[in-house]
Amino acid sequence: MNLYQNFSTILDRHYVPGTRIILAFSGGVDSRVLLDLLARYSEENPIECKAVYVHHGLSDNADTWQQQCQAWALQAGIDFVAERVQVEAKGKSLEACAREARYNALGGHLNSGDLLLTGQHSDDQVETFLLALKRGSGPKGLSAMAEAMAFGSATIVRPLLTVSRSQIEAYALQQGLQWVEDESNQDVRFDRNFIRHQISPLLNQRWPHFAQAVNRSAQLCAEQEMLIEELLQEKLEKALTLDGGLDIDVLSAVSELSRARLIRMWLTQHNIRMPSRDHLSKIWAEVAQAKQDANPVLNLAGTQIRRFSNKLYAIAESEDLSGWEKTLEVDESIELPDSLGCLTVQSSESGSLSLQALVEGELRVTFNPEGLSARPTDRVHSRKLKKLFQEYGVPSWQRRRMPILMCGEKVVAIAGLFIDHQFTGQDCELIWDKSS
Repeated sequence: MNLYQNFSTILDRHYVPGTRIILAFSGGVDSRVLLDLLARYSEENPIECKAVYVHHGLSDNADTWQQQCQAWALQAGIDFVAERVQVEAKGKSLEACAREARYNALGGHLNSGDLLLTGQHSDDQVETFLLALKRGSGPKGLSAMAEAMAFGSATIVRPLLTVSRSQIEAYALQQGLQWVEDESNQDVRFDRNFIRHQISPLLNQRWPHFAQAVNRSAQLCAEQEMLIEELLQEKLEKALTLDGGLDIDVLSAVSELSRARLIRMWLTQHNIRMPSRDHLSKIWAEVAQAKQDANPVLNLAGTQIRRFSNKLYAIAESEDLSGWEKTLEVDESIELPDSLGCLTVQSSESGSLSLQALVEGELRVTFNPEGLSARPTDRVHSRKLKKLFQEYGVPSWQRRRMPILMCGEKVVAIAGLFIDHQFTGQDCELIWDKSS
């Protein structure tokens, strides 16, 4: 196989002029060969490229590897940057946590349309396929790795996916390349290393073309997945609501198998890590089908699946703001917690608040509606905020994330919702800038 011809054909297929190529550069033989191929490609094509080394701090040799990678990138004429990350195994394997930290760091260097090159090859594909099989994955998991896949607004490209490890090593030796050897790659306590060193050699010895067969099966699984999603796309569009929810009535009208896939497709759109089969069934049974007066919630790795107005919503877990409170003055902006933006009480000749009413007490902002009442301008009587939230159709998870402006012990307004009748006027405005 002509490795460079294979590499350039794949890059030509995915590269768009004006975007950049970012190389995930660990210094191992795979990424070392990619650096060499990319240097040659950049000589023939006017592209901007950069090699990014992620320092996990897991090996005593990491500092030395970083220096070597920087020297190799400099020699190849490619810009180099190193990112240092902290890896904490919180309920997940060290492998998974290191991988997550690495991709988070790499993502920080990607702009829309950029290509991120990674060095996975056909032997890695076999390992990924067998790991998916061990987990009991369906066709989507058994699709293993694609040549290209979306990564935010960028694209991950794997130019060596049809190339074997032995072919990569042969190219490196032929070109006189040096590379680093990560000692952790020999540790068979890690599942992937166990397959690499103790399972794959036996399979290849018995069936020399096993890797090609796995790649073919993975491709067939991927094609089946694409076909299923293509056939269900129209139903998904019908079920999606304008605010990103999923209509439970539409889901109720399809088969159980179609419903499960539609929920999976919806979660994928929200970039939510795919739940287990058990969690998927609970989304329907315990959230969508909960009693009408219930406020069901299912936690999924940093996301909550909730129901409101007969629709499913995927809500990012957020900070409890019940105890947060801050004073402010007219014509002053304050920063709200948990990335909720800024709030300003601003003098205005065409406002909807009364400046005279506002100066009768201390102005402060809270998020805790407990025990508070108000009478919006379109209501005849005062009501508890809990009831008003219900009447205005505010989902339960948003009710403690809407700033409440207080004047002394009186509710002036809930930003973005209503103004109390006692504070209406024309010379002041409450502005909630959520983009700040």
